[in-house]
Amino acid sequence: MDFQLSDDQRALRRGLRDVLEGRFGRDALRAAVDAPRLDRELWRTLGDAGFFALCLPEDAGGVGLGLPAAVLAFEEAGRVLLPGPAVATFLAAGAVEGAAGGTVVVTAVAGPFVPWLDEADVVRGDAAGAVAVRSVDPLTPLHRVREGAPVPDEETPAVLLTAAEQLGSAARTAELAVQHAREREQFGGPVGRFQAVQHLCADMLVRAELARVAVYAAAVTGDPLEASGARLLADDAAVRNARDCLQVHGGMGFTWESDVHLHLKRAWVRAGLGGGAAGAEEALAAAL
Repeated sequence: MDFQLSDDQRALRRGLRDVLEGRFGRDALRAAVDAPRLDRELWRTLGDAGFFALCLPEDAGGVGLGLPAAVLAFEEAGRVLLPGPAVATFLAAGAVEGAAGGTVVVTAVAGPFVPWLDEADVVRGDAAGAVAVRSVDPLTPLHRVREGAPVPDEETPAVLLTAAEQLGSAARTAELAVQHAREREQFGGPVGRFQAVQHLCADMLVRAELARVAVYAAAVTGDPLEASGARLLADDAAVRNARDCLQVHGGMGFTWESDVHLHLKRAWVRAGLGGGAAGAEEALAAAL
């Protein structure tokens, strides 16, 4: 069996990376941190590029590529820490008019926390009595709502797409750690020559690649249990890689000017959304 990405899949990933890095590079990221808001122009650009319509059939105005392509897209979104309810909007395409083109949709039925509620054009579910709470991630405003049942047929894709975002963040922090280890010099040479730093970077790579295998496989099978397992691995990789990346960066990694802490905070918040690790663990335990 061939487990390599096809030429079309690699082209899709490369094209989305160019769009995201071009429209949401580091300057835009830091501007969003200083003044958190949803970039409506970027959202429409993603809609025009077909980001939210990847899984819609072509006869419904979509791209018709399925979950494997969606996972690649959300991995790229995770790399750049794209702000906004991307998963909810993506899953609403076809069910909510305009979602495929960039209408901002949030889902208030998978609680208890709902991101970007104040920016929503459409709210799916019951958000009555929602209370704003302080988010550890400056790029993810949160509201607490009553917990409800997930949208039928959307629970597994939501778990998998969130895992893909975590995978993108885990891979990016591994890259940032290696880059810093090569460039930062102490005691007459790069810090990457120290065995302790090498071990940290190697562990980060292993976590990211293990999560990648699980996420990609679950995207192909669509199996709910495989998606839960992928979510556990991706959550772990995103959080632990961000922590280890901070260690490789040393004291400067903890400063506000560094981007590493933003990956850690986003990983923490994502891990608590849509049932999080606890929900994935319960799903796997129930199947044993």
